[in-house]
Order: sequence, then C-alpha cells, then structure tokens
Amino acid sequence: MSDDQPSVLCDIDHRGVATVTLNRPQVNNAYNGDMVVNLLNGIRELGRNDDVRAIVLKGNGKHFQAGADLAWLNEVRQGSPEENLQVSERTTDAVRELDQLMKPTVALVHGACFGGGTGIIAACDVVIASDDAMFSIAEVRWGLHAGPIIPQLAAAIGPRQVRRYAITAERFDAATAEKLGLVHSVCARDELEATGARVVDSIMMNGPGAVAATKRILFETSGLYIDDELAAHLAAGHSGQRQTDEASEGLLSFAEKRNASWYSTA
Repeated sequence: MSDDQPSVLCDIDHRGVATVTLNRPQVNNAYNGDMVVNLLNGIRELGRNDDVRAIVLKGNGKHFQAGADLAWLNEVRQGSPEENLQVSERTTDAVRELDQLMKPTVALVHGACFGGGTGIIAACDVVIASDDAMFSIAEVRWGLHAGPIIPQLAAAIGPRQVRRYAITAERFDAATAEKLGLVHSVCARDELEATGARVVDSIMMNGPGAVAATKRILFETSGLYIDDELAAHLAAGHSGQRQTDEASEGLLSFAEKRNASWYSTA
C-alpha cells in the first residue's frame, strides 16, 4: 500500500451505518499524527451527521491497531514542549470524542490491539474480538504511560485490572479480554464481520433518539464524562513523560531491538 493512502477510511451505507477503518496496515495500523487528526475529525463529523445512526470501527490488514508508531513518537519527542503538548491533546481528544459520542459504536478487533488500540475499544459501546486477538496496555514498556486512555480503560475493566495490566504491560488473549470486560464476545476470525453485522442490526431496530438518550443518561449518572480540565491534565502528563530521559531510552531500546537499561537479567 502506498503512503499516500488515507490513514483513516470512512464509508456510510444506505442505512446510516458508518464504517471507520484504520488504514496503516504497513505498520500494523500503529497511529501517528495524521491518523490521530483524521480519526478525531472523522468522529466529530460523524457525530454531527444526523443521517449516521451507528459506527463500526475496524482495522485494515493483519491487525486492528498496534498502538503508537514508536518511530514517529521518537521524532515527536525531540520537538518543542508546545508541539508535544499539541500531539497529546489531540490523542486525548480523539479517544474522549469517541467515548462521549452519542451514537452507538461497535469495534471489531482482530490480531494485535495494543496501547492506544485498547483505549479505542474501551471507548466503544460494543466490542467483538476474533479468537486470534491479542491485547496489551503496553506504554510503560517504552518509558511512556497511557494517561489519555486510562479513564476509559478503568470504566471498561475496573481500576483493579488497570493496576495490573497498565503496570505490567503483559499481553493477554481474547478469552482473558472477555473475562475482564474489555470485549463483550469472542468469535472465530472468519465470523467476525457476520457477528458484528448481527449486533449492528440489533442496534438499527432501536429508536435512535432513545439510544442517544440512554448513552447520555449513563454518562450523567455514572460519572463517565471527562471534562476539559481533566483532559488538559491528562494531555500535559502524557506529553511531559514523552520528553523524559526514560522515554528516550525506552524508544531507543525498541529501535535497537534490545532490553531497556532499567531491565537486568543478571
């Protein structure tokens, strides 16, 4: 696939079902600045489109979403603090907009779902994973942290489980993800699209106003809203960590395919 292809694709069918496809398969759909901006703008546009009744998120290629493009992050971290803050603000806003969108969202997950990918699915209403899917809240492995997505992850799997998986960066399979509540159901890889289609059909049977009201009431009564002050705090912390010596070493260890200096096997 050539680099001039859009990093996020969107198609809206005659029913008003929008399919949003992450489209950087050459890097396992790892996100960079372009993908974040396109995802953020796309979600906002779909939210304003009265003809859109449901949104399906999926990934092109072998994997759903493999977290951040670490080569891109290493370039970003060498920029000014202001430039880094802008990147983190957009990342925080993209997940927050998806989370608080008053339209039903369904994620179809296959292959790798790491880092930011776990935040994306935690922000969706329904998540279906194929039995080959693997998950990891991986940021700390590279001296970074998952601040922008921790609120959504805590809402999805609870603070107790975030305390384990966001600190250990362990990988876990689809069955574990279902047990934790990160995904709602697991199916065979070749049944993922059909399983998702059945869920979407169930949504389409329901009154769109009633669905939106249900989501709104849930957010209002469960303390799930992330206000601007908290979003700014999360973005600032995310940005600051990226420019530490620890993050520099973590990203360098990834590029050099070695363990980071803080890990010793002796």
